[in-house]
Amino acid sequence: MNPLTKKRTKAVLIDSVIAGLVSYGVELIVRKKVKSEFVHAVVTPTLLTYAMEACQMSRGGQTIGYRLMGLELKNDDGTAVTAKQAFQRAVYRDTKSSIRYFKDRAHFEQEEGAVLPHDARYDMHVREKN
Repeated sequence: MNPLTKKRTKAVLIDSVIAGLVSYGVELIVRKKVKSEFVHAVVTPTLLTYAMEACQMSRGGQTIGYRLMGLELKNDDGTAVTAKQAFQRAVYRDTKSSIRYFKDRAHFEQEEGAVLPHDARYDMHVREKN
């Protein structure tokens, strides 16, 4: 595995732990008002994770995990990522991205971890921050 891909994986794991903790806290508050287990098991954690990522990425192209790993997300033209772009990228990553990766794996491996399908879809790339 490419070093950049390893860093990206570690960053995602860090962000997942943080999102899980926040989700648990929100669930304790919402549980009193919403009785559906589906909401607590699927909807709340998913929406919180996407919202946290979108908010953090739109403020400098980094989540907490990306910051700890020394990475940043940028548009290919060098501009900052918007919250909408980050949200769409996260949804695509968790739905169709892996299918596209396995169909054209050689192409994405040539990018050395800087561009994965969910990055390419929205003309973005991840790089190590100087």
